[in-house]
Amino acid sequence: MKILITNANIVNEGKVFEGDVLIKDQLIEQVGKVSSQQADKVIDAKGKFLMPGVIDDQVHFREPGLTHKATIYSESRAAVAGGVTTFMEMPNTNPPTFTQQLLEDKYNIASQTSLANYSFYIGASNDNLDEVMKTDLRKVCGLKIFMGSSTGNLLVDDEKTIEGFFSRFPALIAAHCEHEPTIRKNLQEYKERYGEDVPIECHPQIRSAEACYLSSSMAIDLARKHGTKFHILHISTARETSLFDNTIPLEKKKITAEACVHHLWFNDTDYKRLGNLIKWNPAIKTAQDQASVFAALLDDRIDVVATDHAPHTWDEKQNTYFKAPSGGPLIQHSLVAMLEFYHQGKIGLEKIVQKMAHNPAILFQVSGRGFIREGYFADLVLVDLKKSWKVEKSNILAKCGWSPLENTTFSSNVTHTLVSGHLVYEQGKFDESRKGQRLLFNRDK
Repeated sequence: MKILITNANIVNEGKVFEGDVLIKDQLIEQVGKVSSQQADKVIDAKGKFLMPGVIDDQVHFREPGLTHKATIYSESRAAVAGGVTTFMEMPNTNPPTFTQQLLEDKYNIASQTSLANYSFYIGASNDNLDEVMKTDLRKVCGLKIFMGSSTGNLLVDDEKTIEGFFSRFPALIAAHCEHEPTIRKNLQEYKERYGEDVPIECHPQIRSAEACYLSSSMAIDLARKHGTKFHILHISTARETSLFDNTIPLEKKKITAEACVHHLWFNDTDYKRLGNLIKWNPAIKTAQDQASVFAALLDDRIDVVATDHAPHTWDEKQNTYFKAPSGGPLIQHSLVAMLEFYHQGKIGLEKIVQKMAHNPAILFQVSGRGFIREGYFADLVLVDLKKSWKVEKSNILAKCGWSPLENTTFSSNVTHTLVSGHLVYEQGKFDESRKGQRLLFNRDK
C-alpha cells in the first residue's frame, strides 16, 4: 500500500516548505516532489500543514485496574484524533507497574488495543531496585519515580533507595518532584483553618512553589552527583526554570525538563471558574509562573511539551477538595491548544513540532520516529489551521466524557493522523484495522 500526501506545507526540523510525502507500508519512502502515479491513495493537503505525529512522554491511561476512568483503547483513540501518534504511559495503575511481568502485561494489552504507538515506564518503589535493573532498555522508555504526590509504595521517600536508583539505573529517569514534608505541613495548616471545606483556590498554596523547587533542586543535585540522565516532569513554577540549561544541545543534556499544556493554558485565576476540573499535581499556579514556564519553553530551558493526561470520572471530580482526585484529560486537545498559541503569535510552528515531536524522540532515543525523514516510520498528522471548532461533550473522546477545555473554540483542526503508515484517523472517522507499535530505543541494553 502506497499513500501519497501531496501539496502539503511540511513542518519539519526548523523549516516550513511545500512538498509531497510518499508512504510505503509503514515507512516514509520519499519526501519532495512525487508523481501521483506512484500511489494507491492520494491525500491532497493543499493549504494544510503536515507535521510529525506528537510524542507525549507522560500519560496515565488507567489500565489495568482503573478502567472505569479510562482504558488504553479509549485514550489512544482520543490521542490519534488529536494528532498524538505515540505515548509513554506511567506506572501508577492497579497494581502499580513494579515488576517486569506487570510491565509486559501492559504491553500485551496495548498490542491488542492501542491505536497509537506506545511505551510504558517501569515504576520505582522503596524495595524494587533489583527488579528495575532487569529492564531491557531497548524496549522500555525509562524509569518513573514519584518523589512526591503519591501514596503507598509509589511514593519513593527513602533517601538511600532514591540514591540507589540514581547511581545504578543506566537510562532515563523521569520524576514527579514535590517535597512531601512541605506539602504535609501546608495541608495541616489549611485543614486547621478550613476543616474539610478547603477552597480549591488554596491548592497552589498547599502544593506550593516552594515544595516544587525544594524537590526539583535536590533531585537535580543528586542526578549531577551520579551523572544520571534525569528528566523532571511538568514544571509549574518560575523559580524552577532557573534550574535548567539552554546552552547545551539536547543530545548532550543530562538534566532535562517538561512543560504540560495545562500549566501553559491555565493559571490560578481559573480555579474560580473551573474548580476541581483543573486540580492537578503539581498545582496550576500564578500568571507569573505560567508566563515564566512559557518563556523557558521558548528559550529551550524546557525541552518537551506533554499532557500528563490523567482522566477521572465526572463524579469523582465533584467531590470536596480533599476527596477530589488530581488530574484531567488533555491528550485529544494538546496539539490544537499549542496551535492556538501559534495563532496568538506566542510560538512558531517549527518550535511546536520541536517540543512535541523532535525533542521527545531525541531525549528518549526513540528509534525511527519523531521526524519526517525518508526511512523513518510514517507517524504523521495533517492539520487545517483555518478550520475552527468547539469542544463539546459530543466530540470529547476520552472515556471520562469531560474536559476542562469544554466550550473552548480552537482555530485549528486535526484532519488526518497516520500511525506507522496506517491512516487511522481521517476527517472524524477511524480505521481500527491496525494497531500501534511498541517503541524501540537506540540504546545498548
